[in-house]
Amino acid sequence: MKLIFLGPPGAGKGTLAARAVDIVKVPHISTGNIFREAIAAKSELGLTVKAIIDAGKLVDDQTTIALVRDRLARDDARGGYILDGFPRTIPQAEALEGFSTLDRVVNFDLPDEVVLKRLGGRRTCKHCGTNFHILFDKPKREGLCDSCGGELYIRDDDKEEAVAKRLEVYREQTAPLTGYYRKKGLLVDVDASPSQEQVVENFKKSLGL
Repeated sequence: MKLIFLGPPGAGKGTLAARAVDIVKVPHISTGNIFREAIAAKSELGLTVKAIIDAGKLVDDQTTIALVRDRLARDDARGGYILDGFPRTIPQAEALEGFSTLDRVVNFDLPDEVVLKRLGGRRTCKHCGTNFHILFDKPKREGLCDSCGGELYIRDDDKEEAVAKRLEVYREQTAPLTGYYRKKGLLVDVDASPSQEQVVENFKKSLGL
């Protein structure tokens, strides 16, 4: 099954995708992880990507499309995938149609005020990238990752000013994708406001699972 997860920052797409992997048995492919790999390598591209993300903006289409095309060509994605963070714009969606087909596009809907509350409390592991939350998903040891013991920190793009900018960019550039895919009959809406368990159940129902 080939899926796209849409939704504003803070909707929990990454967390839900990790749960969905066990349900639909396909890999979770996050452009965020692809970008972080480039940043960790401190390549010229990685430094460019870091500056863009830290400013709360989106990486340009040409760079993102090339990275995603290469990732979907790997053996593990041939039977399906969950794309998280791509496409973000109509041109990206049109480009995706040139090298892959889709079964469903899942839109996790969340009001802006809830986004601000969720992202303000997010903490990310510096080593493995696992996310926690000071209210909703606390680590067992304060300031340390449950998975690898790495230090938790507040990402620059989770700070209030950057979050507001990310929401503005999302509403202007990414939200129109819901209309684009709705017209194609691919979109299903899932309320991302309830508990994680309830959202997972709603997700399964939306796909008839």
